[in-house]
Amino acid sequence: MIDLVARQIQILRAIIEEFIETAGPVGSDTIDKKYNIGVSPATIRNEMVYLTKQGYLQKSHISAGRIPTPLALRLYVNELMKEKELSVADEVGAKEKIWEHREDKEDLLNEAAKVLADKARALGMAMDEEQHIYRAGFANLLNMPEFFDIRVTRNVFNMIEEESLMQEVFELGQSENPIHVVFGKELGNKELEPVSIIYTQVNFASRPFTLGVLGSHRFDYAYVIPMMKYFKALIEEIAG
Repeated sequence: MIDLVARQIQILRAIIEEFIETAGPVGSDTIDKKYNIGVSPATIRNEMVYLTKQGYLQKSHISAGRIPTPLALRLYVNELMKEKELSVADEVGAKEKIWEHREDKEDLLNEAAKVLADKARALGMAMDEEQHIYRAGFANLLNMPEFFDIRVTRNVFNMIEEESLMQEVFELGQSENPIHVVFGKELGNKELEPVSIIYTQVNFASRPFTLGVLGSHRFDYAYVIPMMKYFKALIEEIAG
């Protein structure tokens, strides 16, 4: 599994969830006050130093706190995260909107991108087998501190305008899981490091397409991933 003991995992999970919530570096005092770890602040600090040496945390340039690395975020998504249960309102609302467009694949892809953008509060995307991309929710990016940096936003816009490039991106995070995650550091562009992309492959009447969301690497993964699973199952059910 992983080279960490239970206490280190507990501290790492707390740091990741605090970072997702606040967008800021996390210090030992915050972990001590907000999370019931059961050890002293000094012990938390020592464990944070160890987690940094192991590649799970990195120092922030703006404070003494730490932020999780892509290695830590992937560990969180794959092993530490507890998926949230979708509400009935979430499921019914999505189904009603998607169902209205079931007769036309282009309308369905466009609507799916819109609904996903709204649910994830991010940029929603759908790409068909001909690499035509449907996009929605650009304004959502401007609510995230990471996209206040015009260089990050410009690079994102340049990337999503290139269909062939997005096809390459959608091949990066492939795994045995139905939902795939690509972290910005894996894209080979420093300006895209604060970004994450969550996507899945969907079969619509034997015609495959990709459905995804792009936003900060502070996604609410515990909510967005089960939402993506629901969308995949819903559209394949409609198509079937």
